[in-house]
Amino acid sequence: MKELVELIAKAIVDYPEQVNVREVVGQQSTVVELEVAKNDLGKVIGRAGRTASAIRTILFAAGRKNNRRVVLEILE
Repeated sequence: MKELVELIAKAIVDYPEQVNVREVVGQQSTVVELEVAKNDLGKVIGRAGRTASAIRTILFAAGRKNNRRVVLEILE
């Protein structure tokens, strides 16, 4: 999941070298923390949160394949 989020985020942002992704794995769920440059925060969230919602949808589908719940947190 970490690699998937990192690949998507680096394709969207202007400063891909500042993309940082951490993965916290629990028993039934995984939390993916995405941190980007302050200038790129709007690009990752998107207008009305559409980009973030699309990334979450992709993670949900990938998580269902592995019987896991995946949560995306975008950090400032």
